[in-house]
Amino acid sequence: MTDPLLRARDAWRTYHQGAIEVHALRGLSLDVHRGEFVVLAGPSGSGKSTLLNLFGALDTPTRGTIEIEGVDLSGLSARARSDLRRDRIGFVFQSYNLVPVLTAYENAELTLLLQGVGEAERRRRVGELLDQVGLEGMHDRLPSELSGGQQQRVAVARALAPSPALVLADEPTANLDSKNSVALIELMRDLNRTSETTFLFSSHDDKVIDRAGRLVWLEDGTVVRDEVLQPFAAGD
Repeated sequence: MTDPLLRARDAWRTYHQGAIEVHALRGLSLDVHRGEFVVLAGPSGSGKSTLLNLFGALDTPTRGTIEIEGVDLSGLSARARSDLRRDRIGFVFQSYNLVPVLTAYENAELTLLLQGVGEAERRRRVGELLDQVGLEGMHDRLPSELSGGQQQRVAVARALAPSPALVLADEPTANLDSKNSVALIELMRDLNRTSETTFLFSSHDDKVIDRAGRLVWLEDGTVVRDEVLQPFAAGD
């Protein structure tokens, strides 16, 4: 087995509400390896979104360590964490977070523009991805001209365009009906297999949980169950 892509070691995240301390994470330890398709499950308040924020370099632990590709995020400057998010991490949000005045193509190419990728390579990569996620012929449509499921597919293409090591998704099916939820998860499972990109989700959705490669159950800010449901090949 190769070294983990993600590593949390005795990670705590404490917030203060007045004089009250709230421990969102309590000494959590977890490794995620390259190519895995991992779902974080558990009741509301169990620490799922907090853990995603730490692995996404959007926050730092109160104590303990969070590493991506062997790099301790607490030792990085704010600029270095921003560059890491841009270059190595893709995000898929439950609210899609598309820019309403940009087309599907323009939304999907945003990160590549920030990276300074040339126009020809942007056209190739974004065009292929939009077709791959089932949006052939819809590249020039605005978000308002797309269904919720189609908008989320644009968000997936945007997340994958820079070829990240990791895609994080916080409740990605929360605003979708059952049919679109299943289609989206199957799509991301296929992309996980073909691109070997690591996917880490949080979800309450049984349709997502049932399709996990690995299920990590959180309660009260720590891991209470960690089960491989579908073995993966990366690192074998």
